[in-house]
Amino acid sequence: MTELTQRFVLHFGEMGSRWGINRTVGQMYAYLVASPSPRCAEEIAAALQVSRSNVSMGLKELDSWQLLKRNHVPGDRREFFTAHGDAWDIFKRLAEQRLAREIAPTLSMLREALMEPAAEDDVYLRRRMRDMHDLIERLTGWFADVQRLERSTLDRLLTLGSGVVKLLEHTGRFSTTPTAKPRLEPALGGTQILERHDGH
Repeated sequence: MTELTQRFVLHFGEMGSRWGINRTVGQMYAYLVASPSPRCAEEIAAALQVSRSNVSMGLKELDSWQLLKRNHVPGDRREFFTAHGDAWDIFKRLAEQRLAREIAPTLSMLREALMEPAAEDDVYLRRRMRDMHDLIERLTGWFADVQRLERSTLDRLLTLGSGVVKLLEHTGRFSTTPTAKPRLEPALGGTQILERHDGH
């Protein structure tokens, strides 16, 4: 590996634990991202200096995250692997898996708890849980809407950056004047936009 590739791989290994995967799996994924051609398990093990069994387990985990693409070379019985998709696809798949593994269980717990009969001593906690539930539900709904956007539309949206706020202010859908509580307003195409009037 080149010095830059090694630096890239080591960093992703350190970041792996923050994403819910171990260091070796993070390094394996980074190595595949950095590789211009498909790699087999033996090549991955040699490059990262880890055991073949660790590579096999790591490949299974990356496959469960839908981050791998299998490739076959004519005349070679081995399986070769590449990182699935481009940067957008990688980010999308990572985000989807984080939502499914971390956010969705919390949302389900909150929803189920809030449907149960309320005890008098739990009024305050239920109010806080309701706030958490509503925020998470809005954020996951927003993420689902973003996933349905065309790539070109998403590129333009990200390019706008804070200009989105100016656009919403111009159309009257958003105000920075702290006069009222936030509320949802229907936007074009049925998408919901959170309109805030509390300065946040």
